Amino acid sequence: MGVLEIKSDSDCMWDEVSLGEIMIRLDPGDMRVHTARSFRVWEGGGEYNVARGLRRCFGLRTAVVTAIVDNPVGRLLEDLILQGGVDMQHVKWVPFDGIGRAARNGLNFTERGFGVRGAIGCRDRGHAAISRLKPGQIDWQRIFADQGARWFHCGGIFAALGEHTPDVAVEAMEAARAAGTIVSYDLNYRGSLWQAFGGPKKAVRVNRRIAELVDVMIGNEEDFSKALGFEVQGLDEQCSKLDPANFGRMIEKAVGEFPNFKIVATTLRGVKTATINDWSAVCWAAGKLHVATKRQDLEIFDRVGGGASFASGLIYAFLTGKSAADAVQYGAAHGALAMTTPGDTTMATLAEVEDLVAGGSARVKR
Repeated sequence: MGVLEIKSDSDCMWDEVSLGEIMIRLDPGDMRVHTARSFRVWEGGGEYNVARGLRRCFGLRTAVVTAIVDNPVGRLLEDLILQGGVDMQHVKWVPFDGIGRAARNGLNFTERGFGVRGAIGCRDRGHAAISRLKPGQIDWQRIFADQGARWFHCGGIFAALGEHTPDVAVEAMEAARAAGTIVSYDLNYRGSLWQAFGGPKKAVRVNRRIAELVDVMIGNEEDFSKALGFEVQGLDEQCSKLDPANFGRMIEKAVGEFPNFKIVATTLRGVKTATINDWSAVCWAAGKLHVATKRQDLEIFDRVGGGASFASGLIYAFLTGKSAADAVQYGAAHGALAMTTPGDTTMATLAEVEDLVAGGSARVKR
């Protein structure tokens, strides 16, 4: 038996269910947000991107739980989500009040960056429908016990959106665990989101409460220090000198405090320029640290979504019975491929992921 006891796919309607906000991304292409005259539209969200990646790249059955205002912008979001193949039957549709005073759909303006100019995101998400979600508004019994889900994923972005969203995350995780569903959580620390809800100290308090319900903890290098309060030795401002061994020692400390963690995984990114990064990942399981192939000088087209694509590749591997050593390679390969295309979500195929895991090159395929 593997590290995780995962329910059979024949007993469940869903391979994976995600809880989180989905925003409209307005992308100025090779222009800057403040000089653009046209924008390309994508959809995206840290938790949603995992469900979409598992559906579109890996062919699994996924659903999303979120809240969307029922107006033309919300229906645009619906159209984009349906194109991604993610089921929407558990979406909470919120009536539109005419101007968005009570609730609205979030917008995300993001420019990609180039060379010495880093990527910039400008979120316009205040009063988003999902931020008003409260416990008792979603039928978790139906999702996890009646329909059945093998894996549930949430993250620190959702937990930081509103006064009650941490309680909703806890409510969902407790229902998932009671039904035997694996729970994963991506720490995804965003300081700007926590400013109105108690700042860094509140972020640590909330995330540590949630961590007690998590089987698979995911994050990048600084998430573990800023969201859980653990010191990561060797972490510099650019995250370019992080030694996996140092991070491994931090993981062992985290597992000591949270023995419910069965898997701990993170990406390792060395930022040289906006378009050149070193890229790798680590995965701790059963007392052993597995390190993915390090891709030196990885060329980045659009870095947004690399972490979520790492998570979906990792989850896919575990759902299909692969080892932790294989899972970190699938995650790192999928994350690398996702950053070669525009938008928040993956455009990679399973064949491309498996080719890269096996050491394939960028040689033209005809």
